[in-house]
Amino acid sequence: MRRFADASLTLTREAVDDFLTWATFGVILGGRLGYVLFYKPGFYLLHPLEIVKVWEGGMSFHGGCLGVIVAVILFARRRQVPVFHLGDLVCTVVPLGLFFGRLANFINGELFGRPADPTEVPWAMVFPRGGALPRHPSQLYEAALEGAALFLLLMLARSLPVFRRHPGSMAGLFLTGYGLARFTAEFFREPDDFLGLLWAGASMGQLLSLPMIVAGLALTGWVLRQPPSLPYKA
Repeated sequence: MRRFADASLTLTREAVDDFLTWATFGVILGGRLGYVLFYKPGFYLLHPLEIVKVWEGGMSFHGGCLGVIVAVILFARRRQVPVFHLGDLVCTVVPLGLFFGRLANFINGELFGRPADPTEVPWAMVFPRGGALPRHPSQLYEAALEGAALFLLLMLARSLPVFRRHPGSMAGLFLTGYGLARFTAEFFREPDDFLGLLWAGASMGQLLSLPMIVAGLALTGWVLRQPPSLPYKA
């Protein structure tokens, strides 16, 4: 709640609760549709009724991110608040959710890493669902990069006047930072067994992160070239 009531944007508790509903639908719908389109389009084309079975798993972070972006734009238009101000605030708290989400992945023994030599990677471990081979605990790498490191980066940027006075720059920095963190962590994460490695030996997560990095750099560069903006009060 405090993050939604700072010098950049002030929203009532009712408005925050309303936005959380919009964001939740954005995550679910975007995440599911992203998984359908990015990961298994052929399967769901033949079995369209399976799309609604979200309880069986199958969500895409990149799709969920697009869903939240749409939710931010629609909510901002409805509440008549600047979309970049709202987007910046949302992006500053997302890494915290990512951090705890990746820790949950680790605890559940899912989305584990690629096989690793214990003599070179002494912290490699055997996951119940990953067979007998020791593997990278890539969930912890992602928690550190996508969660903790990205959160600290955004907090540092937020302390700088140039970012506070240019709404949208934090959102651009988040997109770039997450894309780079995910691209790096994917080198240690086991690719989906039904996809494997794709073009030029890249995983699907890496291929989806590339346009995210480009979009983030473009947004940040464009925003920082605009005249400084005063804080907004809703």
